[in-house]
Amino acid sequence: MGSYRLQRLLLLCAGIWLVAVVLLPLGEVVRQSLADRQGRFVGLSNFAFYLRSPSLLATLLNSTAISLVVTVLVVPVAFLFAFALHRAVFPGKALFRTVIMAPLYAPTMLFGLSLIFLFGRQGMITTGFFGRYPALALDIGLYGRTGIVLGECLLAIPPAVLILSAALENMDARLLEAAASLGSNSWRTFWTVAVPAARYGLIHAAIAVFTLCFTDFGVPKVVGGQTPILATEVYKQVVGQQNFGLGAVISMMLLSPVLIATLLERHLATRQQALFNARSVPYIPKRAWLRDISFWTFCVGVSGAVVATLLVAAYGSLVRVWPYRLELGGWHYRFRETGGGGYQAFFNSLRLAAWTSVFGTPLTFGLAYLVEKTRGWDRFRRAVHGLALLPLALPGLVIGIAFIFFFNAPSLGYGVAVPNPFRGLYNTPALIVLSHIVHFLTVAYLTAMTALRQLDREFEAVSEAMGVSFVGTVFRVTVPICLPAIIEIALFFFVNAMASVSAVVFLRPPGYPIASVAVVNMEDAGDVAPAIAMCMLILGANLLVRGLGEGLRLMVRRRQRWKRA
Repeated sequence: MGSYRLQRLLLLCAGIWLVAVVLLPLGEVVRQSLADRQGRFVGLSNFAFYLRSPSLLATLLNSTAISLVVTVLVVPVAFLFAFALHRAVFPGKALFRTVIMAPLYAPTMLFGLSLIFLFGRQGMITTGFFGRYPALALDIGLYGRTGIVLGECLLAIPPAVLILSAALENMDARLLEAAASLGSNSWRTFWTVAVPAARYGLIHAAIAVFTLCFTDFGVPKVVGGQTPILATEVYKQVVGQQNFGLGAVISMMLLSPVLIATLLERHLATRQQALFNARSVPYIPKRAWLRDISFWTFCVGVSGAVVATLLVAAYGSLVRVWPYRLELGGWHYRFRETGGGGYQAFFNSLRLAAWTSVFGTPLTFGLAYLVEKTRGWDRFRRAVHGLALLPLALPGLVIGIAFIFFFNAPSLGYGVAVPNPFRGLYNTPALIVLSHIVHFLTVAYLTAMTALRQLDREFEAVSEAMGVSFVGTVFRVTVPICLPAIIEIALFFFVNAMASVSAVVFLRPPGYPIASVAVVNMEDAGDVAPAIAMCMLILGANLLVRGLGEGLRLMVRRRQRWKRA
């Protein structure tokens, strides 16, 4: 009974923590959107002002239109790429998977900066490779909608491929065999069997791409030009004009389509039927030369675009003065006479990412354990589960705005004159760590839940019968078995905390430089080459940590061979 009481007490504390770091800050955004600059309640006046202002309304229309265009472009490409990896036979699939996932480890601003070196006014392609091949010169008018669409396409392909790969991997081969036995050719089978079977994956990928593009700050900040969108407008209102009320209104506008997309995804999840069951047969592709060569060429083209973007970024960070002095060297990696903080910012980000991983991993795993393993309190556990899923629908910009409003408030508000006990966190690195944990909580939480649900409840029953406390069971049984998932959660927190800019751009303490924010500051000052050098440092650190983490996971899995016996 003591263990049950302790579990419920910890679950209650977890629920209170989620309310304090998710619900209350979000409620403060709502309250600020309904108040004027003096804090007086004005109802929907701020929203009416936004909708009556043509320039502000254009931000919503531009964001929606650009996100729709990117979704239409990315989803078919990602589907064909994932289809090629699972339905064709050709060498180098592991390399293609690695390359296509590389953008996940870089700041989103890297793609905008790389596009500047390619298609900017002095870009390689714009100038015909510096005048050497003038016949190949092409000016696409990068700054504006064109640049945002190109950058977001590069950014959105990896998550779309991940989602669609999962959808195609679990397809029953008997469906394809039945179509072939009925005389259907490959093209007809593709449209009548493969695409419909993956329809929920396609819808989920479309939702993910639209949401990512709609809420991204990095790419439009760099190549958006004079095209106003919601993400850059909220930054301008809060940081540039200190108009927190209008910033809160734009944050609500930024949040609304994301919530709609999330609710739609949840609705689809309830209707989705299993396509792979105990009687299903995994699909093993057979060699077909024309199909395989076509898909291999397609994968080379898509992966080549990603590689070219990263290589141009690396090249631009080493060129002395683009495009006049093209000798290579490490001048820009010294960060002299540039704003942003240089290596101090980089090492600060390393520390913040490490602390995010150190604190976020046990918090998330513990939260998932309490929700999954605590007996009774079904309604409360469902409520805590819902709160843990809510950050998935919160863009980083909204989290940053919410934390500013809530943690800087002298009192808790809502008609209660209680001093804010969390105000001491404001303007501290600890608040940035907390924002990272909240921002990336849901994916890590779902990863932990997936691992925990694979464990038989008899582990707890046997431990209880032997008189072992639930704490002892957690550390001696649950954690060792779930160690690969725990390592994955730690890596997820680290790499995302290193690359994230959307929330921390609002929360950085004065005199405390951060690498991702330094990229924004350097780009604002026109120091494009040092900005991209900082992006490359972040990318390199993330790839190194990811490689070390994968090696550690491999070692753990080798020691857990008994699980596959």
